Amino acid sequence: MHTHYPAVPSHPAAPLLILAHGAGAGQGHPFMVAVASGLATRGVEVVTFDFDYMAAGRKTPDRTPVLEDTFRSVIADVAGGGANRGRRLVIGGKSMGGRMATHLAAEAARWPPDLPPLAGVVALGYPLAPPRGRRTGDRVSHLGRITVPALIVQGTRDAFGGPDEVSAAIASTGAAPPITVCPVDGGDHSFAVLKSSGRDNERVLAEVIETVARWIRDLPRAEQ
Repeated sequence: MHTHYPAVPSHPAAPLLILAHGAGAGQGHPFMVAVASGLATRGVEVVTFDFDYMAAGRKTPDRTPVLEDTFRSVIADVAGGGANRGRRLVIGGKSMGGRMATHLAAEAARWPPDLPPLAGVVALGYPLAPPRGRRTGDRVSHLGRITVPALIVQGTRDAFGGPDEVSAAIASTGAAPPITVCPVDGGDHSFAVLKSSGRDNERVLAEVIETVARWIRDLPRAEQ
């Protein structure tokens, strides 16, 4: 099932973002709804979806290849067809969903010719290394193969890795991919800040949404 957040005002030239959820909550989570609807009011048309395990009510995410295949099928379903050929297509997601988006972006050279070219990728809270020392496998090397513009928004209190750690991980690939790491001062994995900061969480998230919307709107149109 896909949920569509049309841009306001709706326009056929509006950028299209396909946004995936994180590991523990689906497209209906308040964070996902707030981000998707907030981007829609800022001129970005957004589609969210549930990975198969989430739609089936399972708690454990599917294996990476299955997640990637599901994401690919959603992209084909949403963005396929001549009506979208001239649009800027962006993929992204929250945490795990953002990581899956970077996996697909790293394969942009093999992007299906029947889809609009990939214009960019957005990761909201990149899950570099989960807390509590759990084994995670390689979450870094593919980042060096990304050739389209990418934006990683990362809280400075993110237990999965802060902006400096993410930047160091990107540098460790030995490549210089076009990735911008945008820090959220005092933000955790979902950009929430401590009460002692004196800042309002809704305002912080609105600032993140505005940053992402502006970045997407400024993306050049990918070559056909």
